Amino acid sequence: MNWINTVVRPKLRSFLSRREMPENLWIKCPETGEMVFHRDLEANLWVVPNSGFHMRMPARKRLDAFFDGGSYERIATPGVTVDPLKFRDTKKYVDRLKEYRTRSGEEDCVYVGRGKVEGMDFTAAVQDFDFMGGSLGMAAGEAILTGMQAAVQANTPFVLFVASGGARMQEGILSLMQMPRTTVGVQMLREARLPYIVVLTNPTTGGVSASYAMLGDVHIAEPGAVIGFAGRRVIEQTIREKLPEDFQSAEYLLDHGMVDMVVKRHDMKSTIARLAGILMKRQIELPDMDEPETADEVVSDAAA
Repeated sequence: MNWINTVVRPKLRSFLSRREMPENLWIKCPETGEMVFHRDLEANLWVVPNSGFHMRMPARKRLDAFFDGGSYERIATPGVTVDPLKFRDTKKYVDRLKEYRTRSGEEDCVYVGRGKVEGMDFTAAVQDFDFMGGSLGMAAGEAILTGMQAAVQANTPFVLFVASGGARMQEGILSLMQMPRTTVGVQMLREARLPYIVVLTNPTTGGVSASYAMLGDVHIAEPGAVIGFAGRRVIEQTIREKLPEDFQSAEYLLDHGMVDMVVKRHDMKSTIARLAGILMKRQIELPDMDEPETADEVVSDAAA
């Protein structure tokens, strides 16, 4: 009877037991409340099909979608001193970093890669908001500066996908120093006459928007992205006025001349490639065509 206890009963229990559904199998659209299957959302570049709402896109997936065939070379970034201020809030900064590094598999929030976009060489960097809110610290500043230097050495345009809540408070003044350091990197690109294209995603706030995020040759924003320096509540309490409902949205900034264009995610790659081609004065290869017939050849063909 042992086989009944060891084989039959467990199979019956598994057959009768209720199957658990993963929590992230369906994702709710914040705008309409529509439930979208996560694989459909991923296949649609994290844009809700019916409403067009742009969800936050994973950083590595963004690079995969940007470069041709998802193929690119990761550029190594230099290491920095960990927790130079020995900072502690609800937990030690060292422990907090260890937690996010284990979860993401990355050293910090900025990834840099080089590859081709529609056949043209590009260097691109992306900020991962899931890594401590994409906050700007020493490691992020070093990564952005490394990407800019790599673009200058390879003579390629530099594209930065920004998503950040601001400077990293656990590093104090050392995080604020990354603002002028990255500004120097932007100047290097300008002196090399290389395009610097900034893509503002949701959200782009704090010290990031007061430095390299607003120093591009072209500023592109995703639909509905929140872009600003201080928070809405802080501004309202300061000026003691009610702000418009769409204040600090990508569309509001476009209407007031703060960004150059608002581009849907599906059109982002082709738009950036076209802009970089214009700024780099890229040579366009025209297809080979037969020479037009002369008037005499046309008459002889008609007579025949």
